[in-house]
Amino acid sequence: MKRKTFFLKRILACALLLTSTIATHAAVDPNFYIFLCFGQSNMEGNAKIEPQDLVGIDNRFQMMAAVDNNRLGRKKGEWYTAVPPLCRENTGLTPVDYFGRTMVEHLPKNIRVGVINVAVSGCHIETFMHEYVDDYVKTRAPQWMKNMLKAYNDKPYDRLVEIARKAQEAGVIKGILLHQGESNTGDETWPEKVDSVYNRLLTDLHLKANDVPLLAGEVVRADGRGKCISMNSIIDALPETIHTAHVISSEGCTSGPDDIHFDAEGYRELGRRYAYKMLSLLGYSVFKPAAIPSDAVVASTVIPNNEFPKLDAARRGYFRLYAPSAKSVKVDICGKKYDMKRDEKGFWTGVTKPLVVGFHYYFFWVDGAQVTDPASETFFGYGRQASGIEVPEGPEGDYYRPQQDVAKGQVRSLQYYSSSANAWRRALVYTPAAYENDRKRYPVLYLQHGMGEDETGWSRQGLMQNIMDNLIAKGEAVPMIVVMESGDVKAPFRGGSNDAGRSTYGASFYNVLLNDLIPTIDRTFRTKSDRDHRAMAGLSWGGHQTFDVVFTHLDKFSYAGAFSGAIFGLDINKTYNGIFTRPNEVNSKLHYLFLGCGTAEDMGTAKLVDDLRKAGVKVDSFISEGTAHEWLTWRRCLKVFATKLFKSK
Repeated sequence: MKRKTFFLKRILACALLLTSTIATHAAVDPNFYIFLCFGQSNMEGNAKIEPQDLVGIDNRFQMMAAVDNNRLGRKKGEWYTAVPPLCRENTGLTPVDYFGRTMVEHLPKNIRVGVINVAVSGCHIETFMHEYVDDYVKTRAPQWMKNMLKAYNDKPYDRLVEIARKAQEAGVIKGILLHQGESNTGDETWPEKVDSVYNRLLTDLHLKANDVPLLAGEVVRADGRGKCISMNSIIDALPETIHTAHVISSEGCTSGPDDIHFDAEGYRELGRRYAYKMLSLLGYSVFKPAAIPSDAVVASTVIPNNEFPKLDAARRGYFRLYAPSAKSVKVDICGKKYDMKRDEKGFWTGVTKPLVVGFHYYFFWVDGAQVTDPASETFFGYGRQASGIEVPEGPEGDYYRPQQDVAKGQVRSLQYYSSSANAWRRALVYTPAAYENDRKRYPVLYLQHGMGEDETGWSRQGLMQNIMDNLIAKGEAVPMIVVMESGDVKAPFRGGSNDAGRSTYGASFYNVLLNDLIPTIDRTFRTKSDRDHRAMAGLSWGGHQTFDVVFTHLDKFSYAGAFSGAIFGLDINKTYNGIFTRPNEVNSKLHYLFLGCGTAEDMGTAKLVDDLRKAGVKVDSFISEGTAHEWLTWRRCLKVFATKLFKSK
């Protein structure tokens, strides 16, 4: 009876053991992805934890405490929502924080992420090597490190394995994250040492390398000032030793003042990059960067040492912006917004449809905020500094490009005092090449820009100096002085009726021009100061200003031009004291009147030309094929207009 009872107890015990084993295995959730994290201070976390780091944490992101944390009430070996700190009680923000956040953001909702962080500030990789750790703790570890090591019973590797085995009861280890190397800077054997730790982890935890990749982060770059930056070449070589290793770039990740540790934003971005790489290895491709064709070349308007924007043979634009924290980035050009795509490093790339040749302003929209491109030259437009790109024409555009063996004029900056405005002002003045070498006097063209631009527009966006140099060199234009002023239309027109805007917007410039600027130019430069040698022209609102000035002061000007002029709804029977109802007066005083526009814009130019001609006013017109309200239209207009000036009485 006793033997029977004994065997029954043994059978029951075995059954219970089997049941327990089955229950244990049944508790393993294949959708609970676990990641082991180890290293030194940058893995431990050195940056201050900020309010944004403590909120918005999905409870699918878990951490298993590797040490007790009395302040947060955490017990070693237990799972908690991954609220920082994730390493020990007094550690800071770590890349692991945003690694986990980013993982759960992009993984399916049924997948959880768990992390284990065992790291020791200042430690060498030998701290995690079983055969070296005892000696390291006794002979090499500085006193300030002793308490950190003590938290892991002086064996951080063993603690990592201990906690990892506990974690395996709940989920599946999917990867290992490493950030270490600062203390091993210059150690060419570092990859082999990491390999030793990695393979021991695989063995001790019964893992396969192909199932558990190793992700190793670069140390701080700090724009080339990183104190340990030379270590990156050694870290970058790690995949040569470990075929399942992947290096996470630290390019652009900001650092703290010591240039050894990342700052909070640097940790966030580095953590995201760890996640993006791991997600791609797991088959969840977050990014599909735009392909850049081999024929794409850097635009001429790019600031030196930058690679974007680019243009391909089909005139498609390729734009790139580094904005690692952004959720959405668009490039805004030629009236269209194009979505840009992010890569693992935080660079956004966008591709446009084929662009019209000529100069174009553009902006980036970053999470709804309009910003300029730090890689592009900026130009004053839209009432502010704007990025710009030149989409080159073929040989037909040579007229606005500098040419060999063509004498170059100068564009000077002239400050002058305006009594009318009671302020100092600036004008840009083009003088032809011959001006420096003779004592002749020259006719003057007052050339105005449009709304939201300034006095630099014609020389920078319009390239007028090249146009004038080339025309004069060919004998197609008379050598002349060209004056460009802000015209008081730098700020775009805001509010009011069209009629109100017509009468007030930019009108403050008229007295400045007539009473201050023209006399200053005539005093300062060798000009022909009579009306027969004075012209005025302008683009868009500058064309409107030209009409307002010239047709009320035919005693001072004998040439006028409007390029895409903002001369809407002009009643030629009433405007300017009915001057257009007296065509003989206009035709006798005005030697040349020019109106031009692009085929892809509607400024009312064609109707105005028709109305003037029906009224008997002589007017020359020009149509720029395939262009809109843009600088290529106005360059072409200037090319035609300038050849007609100062050749008749």
